[in-house]
Amino acid sequence: MNNFNNFAKDLFFPKFCFSCQKEGFYLCPDCWHILDILDHNYCLCETNPQRIFPLKNNLHNSGKCHKCQDNKLSGLYFAVNYRNNKAIEKLIKNFKYQPFAKDLAKTLALILVEHFILTNINTNIIWDKSILIPIPIHIKRQKHRGYNQSEELALQLSQIIKVPVVSDVLFKIKNTQPQAELKKLQRIENIKNAFVVKNKHKLKNKKVFLIDDIYTTGSTMSACADVLKKSGAKQVWGITIAREEFL
Repeated sequence: MNNFNNFAKDLFFPKFCFSCQKEGFYLCPDCWHILDILDHNYCLCETNPQRIFPLKNNLHNSGKCHKCQDNKLSGLYFAVNYRNNKAIEKLIKNFKYQPFAKDLAKTLALILVEHFILTNINTNIIWDKSILIPIPIHIKRQKHRGYNQSEELALQLSQIIKVPVVSDVLFKIKNTQPQAELKKLQRIENIKNAFVVKNKHKLKNKKVFLIDDIYTTGSTMSACADVLKKSGAKQVWGITIAREEFL
């Protein structure tokens, strides 16, 4: 039945590459090849971020350089540079905004997995005692869009890396302005007191991976990491498809 449904869907609503319009893909192999998926990780510094090299036998404690130690996040994994990357820009915009291409979650998750493989972090050491928590959106925005794009991405990623998604811990209680419309200081104020944690017992001794589509100034992830760590999370890392303010 699933195969028939997929066949019918492809027949009546064929896929086209969001980059070059080739039929049959959301991102065709040629456009995938030019994405330039990163084979290194970088620290959280806003300017001139440094490459982060895994420490021997301690792969998961090296996400920051000495300059960004005060950041609430333990580190960030992102697959591509958003700046001047038209293909990834189109994918993310169509995932978040009209036509609300929810099915793009699988393609975007695979981009992340390729990054994990290239950087040698797709290991049991990394994912041990971990959970994926999608960045929540306000209920009004979710009703308008029909889904939370971060949760859809987390669900697809979970199927591949076998780390559970926990969606009943972090909640957004403040209907904020879209962060993309604001400057850095405005973003920090906009997101202040926007998130709360419930079911704190699910965080005990866990490494949390916050899932989102794009990392810009890090205001949202930092605010989420703060409340999660205060509620018992052992570490809080970020995973995004792209990073905007980068190099």
